[in-house]
Amino acid sequence: MGIKSFVGKRTGQVSNSNQAFQVKDFMTRKLVTFNPDQGITTVMETLLKQRITGGPVVNEKKELVGIISDTDLMHVIGDSRYHNMPVGDRKVSDYMSKQVDTIEAEADIFEAATRFLKTGHRRFPVTENGKLIGQISRMDVIIAATKLKGEDWQK
Repeated sequence: MGIKSFVGKRTGQVSNSNQAFQVKDFMTRKLVTFNPDQGITTVMETLLKQRITGGPVVNEKKELVGIISDTDLMHVIGDSRYHNMPVGDRKVSDYMSKQVDTIEAEADIFEAATRFLKTGHRRFPVTENGKLIGQISRMDVIIAATKLKGEDWQK
């Protein structure tokens, strides 16, 4: 006995319109950003107030130069205890991650999901010509997935 399909007869050719679900359509454009000379205490207070776990670091030209996260702040706290020095005099540039993985605005949501799984990152900055234009998070990808139809994962 052959395999039966309960989906029914397909009408026309199935198109691959996954490109319609691009990073640029779901990324956050209004970001909390930090600058390299900013104090760590200010960053901690901002993260708590905004209820976020990190953010991009940009220079005066809005070029992405790093990212600071709660993990980086754990290093600050650990170093402060080890050296018996207060946290307050530390700068973002001393602890930010300078090697930042970014993602293209034109990338599709499925590529973003795969990259999140492979890297373990919680967010990817989106840049255009070196300038920060947005950020996509795991939650943004989940939001995009809820907008996909269950039957064919296309619009």
